[in-house]
Amino acid sequence: MTAPAAAAPARSGTKALLALILAVLSYSLVQTMLVPTLGILQTELDTSAAGASWAVLSSTLLASAVLTPLISRLGDSHGKRRVLLVTLALHLLGNIGAAAAWNVGSLIAFRAVQGVSLALLPLSLGLIREALPPHRVAFALGLTSGLVGGAAGLGLLVGGLIVDHASWRWLFVAGGALVLLALAAVVRYVPESRPSAPARLDLAGALLLGLALVCVLLGLTEGPTWGWSSSRVIGLFVGGALFSAVFLRWERRAPHPLIDPALLLGRPIAGAHIGAFLLGATQFVFYVLVPKLAELPAGLPPEAARLVDHGFGASVTAAGLILIPGTLLGLPASSAVGRVERRLGPRAPLALGLALSAVGGAVMALFHAREWQAVVAYGVIGTGFGFAMAALPKLIHDATPPHAIATANGINTVARTVGGAVGSQLAAAVLASRTISGTSLPDDSGFTLAFWIATAIAASGALYALMTVNRLTTEGGNGQEFIRTRKEVADQVMGE
Repeated sequence: MTAPAAAAPARSGTKALLALILAVLSYSLVQTMLVPTLGILQTELDTSAAGASWAVLSSTLLASAVLTPLISRLGDSHGKRRVLLVTLALHLLGNIGAAAAWNVGSLIAFRAVQGVSLALLPLSLGLIREALPPHRVAFALGLTSGLVGGAAGLGLLVGGLIVDHASWRWLFVAGGALVLLALAAVVRYVPESRPSAPARLDLAGALLLGLALVCVLLGLTEGPTWGWSSSRVIGLFVGGALFSAVFLRWERRAPHPLIDPALLLGRPIAGAHIGAFLLGATQFVFYVLVPKLAELPAGLPPEAARLVDHGFGASVTAAGLILIPGTLLGLPASSAVGRVERRLGPRAPLALGLALSAVGGAVMALFHAREWQAVVAYGVIGTGFGFAMAALPKLIHDATPPHAIATANGINTVARTVGGAVGSQLAAAVLASRTISGTSLPDDSGFTLAFWIATAIAASGALYALMTVNRLTTEGGNGQEFIRTRKEVADQVMGE
């Protein structure tokens, strides 16, 4: 008798994971690579500081916040791989157009097209669940999410090197090459998504959500210019609240909602979204202020530089190097999330990550007079970011049914993005409020206060995670909490 054929080895999914990591990096690296170009764009495109800021940050921020929930929903209903490929193609076109931009208006338009790239993260996280065997999902989610946070420091370093030695247009050439590589890898190695049931697109819901997000983010973006107490800014925030309320009411009654209310309000999904917001706010305080502190007083006129007795006088490239150790420490922390969760429970990685960020923030607030102090403090902060970034998609994965995983991750990504907008504006506002007497130069006390505020945000997030992120049992995981919350929402609607 012939021996029975050996079973085929289980698919490891390593090549698919590498392809999805490339897709995520094609988004995350480009975002911070462009930060060093703010001053250069003002000169070369003959624009104002506000125009350069819109080209580098604001246009992409607004477009990504509006488009990410919509693209994520399309991924859940029409196939994540198919939508991922289309999104990568649009991202590539945005890079090509930005590299060839002829004025600041065209650059802003092409950067808005690149706003689709934020959706690469939730789509990739959703595909990990399908492309990898179950025992590798937690590790893959942690590694991929950790790379998003880690790419911030690396992007600043790469951007600084390119800007120091070549034209800013080469940033988009390099970004486009990475997108093209990711596109080829996804086509070759990522398997087709599981069959899904296409649903009618909720255009009214998409419009309401888009208006709500635009109001809030535009208010945050223009607040420093228009004045936080101006009628335009207050009106935008009030409009954001009203559109949000109408959006939720509409989604509860829509036959095919853009976002099922249970994906916003369900436990522990709501806790994960609040955790993402607080993490984003904490991250961007440090992303904005640490490089700025490192570069002072470099670039200032001699008479102004003499007034500044803080900072390291570093170049853009050297400022990016300060973040690299924290970036590298965050990667093993991200990959360890699965082990921490098995030993301490599902709430532990997020709470631990935010707590470590708070400890590092306190160290940064107390000691930032020397480069090595900033490197050590950010090393602790970056480790915390690694844990927290990886914890969020794992919480979403455990609490969401497969048919809604990309949508839930999309909401979580937008929550962190909005938190980042709040954190960056908070950091700028604190520096503007604490200046050297008789000048507009930031005083060291402004950095100290902002670092303490970020510490408080991270600490409050850690306490919130410990108190509200429920333990997922076998009976409560895999979307069961989502199903219960959905029934509660339906009962509420029927009662009305």
